[in-house]
Amino acid sequence: MALLGAANRSPAHLAALDRIKAWTMERFKLAPGSVVMVTQVACALPGCPPLETVVAFWPAKGTRHQFKLFKPPEQVVREDLPYDWLMKSLEAEEGAGLDCC
Repeated sequence: MALLGAANRSPAHLAALDRIKAWTMERFKLAPGSVVMVTQVACALPGCPPLETVVAFWPAKGTRHQFKLFKPPEQVVREDLPYDWLMKSLEAEEGAGLDCC
């Protein structure tokens, strides 16, 4: 997987990243100081979508959470985000999971 964050700086792409960040903050009821990272990654593995959106967030208590959306950020809609009641299952063990986050 390769990070493409620096490669695509178009206004539409940046707006999509901001939109997903705002939706994540809202969906999981994150406090204003919480960290949310949204990025696009490329994958060349067989069966892997060519572009994915990866979201990682750290609520105020500090536990990292993450999820993938199997489409580029510009195609993500609010309904693609996991339900808030799945938050516990999105917790990520340090050193495991997504290489990018």
